[in-house]
Amino acid sequence: MQLTPKVKEILSWYESDNPGTKANLARILMEGKLGGTGRVVILPVDQGFEHGPARSFAPNPAAYDPRYLFELALEAGLNAYAAPLGMIEAGAATYAGAIPTILKVNSSNSLSTTKDQGVTGSVADALRLGCSAIGFTIYPSSEYQFEMIEELREMAEEAKAAGLAVVVWSYPRGPMLDKTGETALDICAYAAHMAALVGAHIIKVKPPTSAISLEAAKSTYQKYPVEVNDPVARFKHVVQACFGGRRLVVFSGGEAKGMDDILAEVRSIHAAGGNGSIMGRNAFQRPKAEALKLLNGIIDIYKTPVG
Repeated sequence: MQLTPKVKEILSWYESDNPGTKANLARILMEGKLGGTGRVVILPVDQGFEHGPARSFAPNPAAYDPRYLFELALEAGLNAYAAPLGMIEAGAATYAGAIPTILKVNSSNSLSTTKDQGVTGSVADALRLGCSAIGFTIYPSSEYQFEMIEELREMAEEAKAAGLAVVVWSYPRGPMLDKTGETALDICAYAAHMAALVGAHIIKVKPPTSAISLEAAKSTYQKYPVEVNDPVARFKHVVQACFGGRRLVVFSGGEAKGMDDILAEVRSIHAAGGNGSIMGRNAFQRPKAEALKLLNGIIDIYKTPVG
């Protein structure tokens, strides 16, 4: 695997990491149709925990089988596939070494009333299954946020010592945020920055809206304005919050939407310098041919030179 200058540059941002962790980051960055570009598209399938099997897979019943999801990621030429323990175990031998995998080591579910996640996998599981990284969700603003951050800190230390990369889903939610606040520009940027501060190699956040939520932040945004109605400016602000763009940040696809809307959003991420997309339901809930068309369209955008 001959690393490109772009990938070497990205690896240089992670100054404290050992060769094993950098090698696993490189595997993700060099994989698939975007390999070597510094851009990534990842397939995450943890929605069975979060929303239940029918809400996740009934629109495309083939996706009930975890092997289908490995195949979708491979056929689309993606950089990595992220899933909880059981789903990766279900294809671990058949697809060993075929595509970098990210073990999602904590999850919530729709039967809970608390804004918290349970630990469902371990660093040992990730190593046993040949994963390149662990994935961990934190809920900034939750009444359990500090416990989640402490869990992440311990697991990230163990993962890095073992040579794994760390991917952090940073999803604000909790009693002080309404639905608008969860994706407000200031809150998304704050959540992304928190993930960088706790040592994430790759940061996953939701696309930011034009809202500014925190009263304490509004005067700052008035003094140092961001063009909140310009999606490129919003994404650029979140990238800036990730150590001035020196941490990889990818944006989720979010709720189901039309292909044209998804591609327009991806163009804005690309123009803003975001590192890519982590596309779940909008990919695997479509029939395979349609999902491949969408994912190939996303990849084509990220291949296009900016400017």
